[in-house]
Amino acid sequence: MNATPPHHDDEAAARAANSPLVRDFGLLIKSATRLEQRIDTALRRECGIGHTMLEVLIRLCRRPGEEVSQRQLADDLTLTSSGTTRLIDRMEEAGLVRRVASPGDRRVALVEPTAEGRTAFLRAAGVHARVVEEFFVRPLAADDYTRLTGALAEIDRALREEAG
Repeated sequence: MNATPPHHDDEAAARAANSPLVRDFGLLIKSATRLEQRIDTALRRECGIGHTMLEVLIRLCRRPGEEVSQRQLADDLTLTSSGTTRLIDRMEEAGLVRRVASPGDRRVALVEPTAEGRTAFLRAAGVHARVVEEFFVRPLAADDYTRLTGALAEIDRALREEAG
């Protein structure tokens, strides 16, 4: 089989694919994905819940007594409405959350943690903290960690302002 002859755009495409911007952003995404996979694996093994369920519990436990709708959860977690419904269904079946009608609008389903959900959250939060400490904090010098988190906050701020 003959190799395809070089195309005139091959060199330009190779330069673009190997650019520092592509490389650096790819490193950010790969690192975040690998860290999330480590967290998810540890949570499933030690707590019986996945990382996305933990994210729901974090959101629900952040401000006790706050009314949080399924729609707000979908927005906060960047999930589709149907994906959020399925996730909350599974969490409700596991006894971690319950749906209640909103007192202001009975068409709106609010989601709140159960006592079992709060207990599971506290156990999972410890596992999460341990993995984050091991793979996100400890590999960096304290000054580098401070610079990294400051830079990530600036990126997040710029993205939120642009979207707003």
